[in-house]
Order: sequence, then C-alpha cells, then structure tokens
Amino acid sequence: MKLKWYGWLGLGVMVAAEGLMLFRVEPVATWFTPVVWTGYILFADALALRLRGESLIHDRPREFLMLPWLSLGLWLIFEVYNLRLMNWHYIGVPRHPGLRNLAYGWSFATIFPAIFETADWLGGVLRFERWRITPRRFSPFLWALSFVCGVACVTVPLALPYRISRFLFGFVWLGFIFLVEPINYQMGASSLFRQWEEGHLEDTLRFLMAGAVCGLLWEFWNYWALAKWIYAVPILSKIKIFEMPVLGFLGFLPFALECYVLYHLVRRLLRGDDLW
Repeated sequence: MKLKWYGWLGLGVMVAAEGLMLFRVEPVATWFTPVVWTGYILFADALALRLRGESLIHDRPREFLMLPWLSLGLWLIFEVYNLRLMNWHYIGVPRHPGLRNLAYGWSFATIFPAIFETADWLGGVLRFERWRITPRRFSPFLWALSFVCGVACVTVPLALPYRISRFLFGFVWLGFIFLVEPINYQMGASSLFRQWEEGHLEDTLRFLMAGAVCGLLWEFWNYWALAKWIYAVPILSKIKIFEMPVLGFLGFLPFALECYVLYHLVRRLLRGDDLW
C-alpha cells in the first residue's frame, strides 16, 4: 500500500515548517510547535496505515476528531498542577490574548493524537504482541492498593509546601495510572491491568515507546522554536536532553501510559464505544 496523500501533505508541512523556522520566517517561527506537530500527526497516521493496514483517520475518523478535544481538556489537568509545582513555563508566545490562547489550545490539542498515532505506527514496525508474561489474576487487595497509591500520588504534591512539592511532579506522572486503571477495569473500559492479567504487554510497550519517541521529538523541536517551554526541574537540572533535564525526560514514558488510561476512562464515560 502506498502512502496516502495526507501523509505526503503532513511530511511536506514538517519539512516546510523546519525550513521556515530555521530562517525565523514568521508566523511559522512563532507557531512552529503546533504546525510541525499537525504535520507529524498526518504523516504518522498515513505511516500507520501503510504499515498496519488501518489507522485512526482512515478507519476511525470520528474517534480521531475527538482526540484533539480530549487532549486539550485532559492536558489542562497537568497545567493546573504546574500552577502549583512550577516545573515549566512558556516564553515567546503571542502577546495578544486571543492568539496566545489559540497557540496554547492548538499545541495542547496535538498531544494525545501524537502519542496515539506514534503508538500505532510503532506497532507496525515492532512485533510487540510477541512479548508475553504469565497470566495472573490480580487480587482485590492489589486493586485497592493501586487506587490508594494513585490518590496519594495526585494529592500529596498539592498538599505539601512548595519547597518540597516542586520535587514531586514524578508522582503526578505515575499517579493517574494507579488511580484510573482500577476504575477502567471495573467499568469494563480498555485496561492495561486487564491486559497484564491476560499476559499481554502490547499496548503497554507500544505506548511506553511512543512516549520516548514523542518526548524526543517534543524536546528536539521545542529546542529550536521561538515560542517554547522552559523547565525548572530541580534535580540534575544541568544535565539536559535539549531543554529537558535528563531525569525529567524519563517522565515521557509513564505520561504516554497516562494518556492511554485517561483517554479510555473518558471514552467509556462518554460512551465512545457506541458513538465513535
């Protein structure tokens, strides 16, 4: 199967955005992040279709159209945490409030589609389904422990003084996995824990690797952009991968799993299995 036309369009957008950004040509130089990620999402979907024979845009367009809106809404959860923990801030964004909000919204809306599309094309390159573990039923105690740990992870960083809480954003990157997975399992939504019970690791590995790939691309493209984010991670802050302190980069892996579990929670609550 040849690459679909919108894949070539996306690749062209990425290449053009890179060139215009390097020469600081406006408005692309300021709007580089949402533009290049929009191009990447189109290219990644066409690549997934080429490799797997199916993709979100081609086979599940209504689900694809919901992803940006869910991405925007769910990412704002982490922005609220950052108001307290102050682990990053933005520079170079448009000054006009309307344009600034559009830039934020468009950028945030690309996060979940980028993760999911990357996981899809990675699934066509690497045979994750071959990785299995011994099926084992989780006990009610483990479900309860996961939920309690999740509650602690997402609440303690907000409750402690800033001099301590600024070190605890890692708890947030893990907390929603522990908190939401038992809920997804009980509601019958797609659940990583259920897959682990059955011995399957495919979605876990796909999304972990998607987090690493997207994290590298986020930091690489952010490093050159005029409108960008700057980190204030307090641990090993001098050792960086582009703008990201090296320990913070590890957070992209569980963040991709959080995208998975939060998406499937909202999908079930909105009856997405029936509507999309």
